[in-house]
Amino acid sequence: MIKFKVKKRLHGAQGDFILDVDIEVGEGELLVIFGPSGSGKTTILRILAGLERPEEGYIEVNGSVWFDSKININLPPQKRDVGFVFQDYSLFPNMTVFENIAFGMKKKNPQKVIELLKLANMEELKNRKPTNLSGGQKQRVALLRALAREPKVLLLDEPLSALDPETALTLGEEIKRFQKRFSIPTIMVSHSKEETLKLADRVCQLSNGKVISIGKPKDVLFSRKLSPKFSLKGILLEKSFSDPVCILSVAVGSEVVQVVVSKEEGQELNVGDWVLLSTKAFVPSVRKIKTSS
Repeated sequence: MIKFKVKKRLHGAQGDFILDVDIEVGEGELLVIFGPSGSGKTTILRILAGLERPEEGYIEVNGSVWFDSKININLPPQKRDVGFVFQDYSLFPNMTVFENIAFGMKKKNPQKVIELLKLANMEELKNRKPTNLSGGQKQRVALLRALAREPKVLLLDEPLSALDPETALTLGEEIKRFQKRFSIPTIMVSHSKEETLKLADRVCQLSNGKVISIGKPKDVLFSRKLSPKFSLKGILLEKSFSDPVCILSVAVGSEVVQVVVSKEEGQELNVGDWVLLSTKAFVPSVRKIKTSS
């Protein structure tokens, strides 16, 4: 359990503003902090990791107080049990994959490193240097290094933003699988609706330093506005049935749309299908399409 209540003055493109948030993250929960650039998302991660200090507030993790401005408690970063996956990977270029993962371990355990590599299907890459890895492979190494610390909190700063859509989709599934396997309370920063819908247990929507909405991904992300005419290609992320209809969540570029179709149409579709969305007289239609990929 994470209890995080802080205030800090920040400098934004539109001038100074106050980051003022009060959030909690349950055991094994993945909370996505969603919002535009410059709203204070990454600052929340840095404060939790001890890399920045708020002006006032309180941070408690699993009953241990990490920060309390009233009684002047502020644990240094090295005493905070945090696994941090940065947006730019931050791997050591002179170390192998194996050495990068082992670097952050509290107690060196080569067998555990091998086990983590096997879980990510990367055992054959253990002796490679980061310069010989793809972007997706580098991000996997960064994630495994964070997990190897056996942290009490996992922090992910836009971990998929630099990857192509297909790699991001695959790695996102791996992040969710690892996070649930190790049951680590996780806070992830994102400005992608697709990532948020796919990965989050709950979403905290941030704007100009303030929490404007928090709850289940669908409740926070979807508006009820309907465009009268459109024809778009996307990937089916999720479907659910509610007689007599089927509700589809479809990724279109960096956006996610929700469409209601007939139960019969929904039964013909599978998660992962490429689909074509269109409307006629405000009646949505979704059909599977073939792609060359």
